[in-house]
Amino acid sequence: MTSKNGTYVAFNASETAESTQSDTKQYNILNMWDSGQGVNFELTDSDEKTSAISDAAKKEMVIKLENAKQFLLILTKTTKEDKDWLPIEIAAAVDEYDLPLILAYPDFDSVITPAELSNYWPSALKIRIENGSARAIHVPFRKSPVLDAIQQFDVTNKEYPTDGYGFYTKETHESWELTR
Repeated sequence: MTSKNGTYVAFNASETAESTQSDTKQYNILNMWDSGQGVNFELTDSDEKTSAISDAAKKEMVIKLENAKQFLLILTKTTKEDKDWLPIEIAAAVDEYDLPLILAYPDFDSVITPAELSNYWPSALKIRIENGSARAIHVPFRKSPVLDAIQQFDVTNKEYPTDGYGFYTKETHESWELTR
């Protein structure tokens, strides 16, 4: 059996060369949060993601997914535009590896009604949430909720989330000082 020891991170690797203007910015923020937290983020290099999907890159993705405890997907307004990698990553995470999904939204300070954010979901994700095959928790892309979700929701926790619409309560968001 493969040792599950990382968090697979997926995002839209947009064509912009400036990492502060793409979803790569959020990945860099994750690495800052990881300092001293003991979280292992696994990422397919964004240069590979923007090029054609090669067999070697697919093999690397499979290895990382096999080793992952959960799948963190950063969802921005441009995420749906990725028609190359994200559909493959999402399908593999849900259909082949039964990974719980942590869906993180940089544009929101709280996420209490996940269904209202379906316009952010790539079709591969939307299908799996709506047909009940995805187990997902929706969180704002903020340090406390993301790290808490990583600590709580992995392949060993089958109790929650049970479907594609999991979220933290308003009280939990308030404890993180993310709502008023």
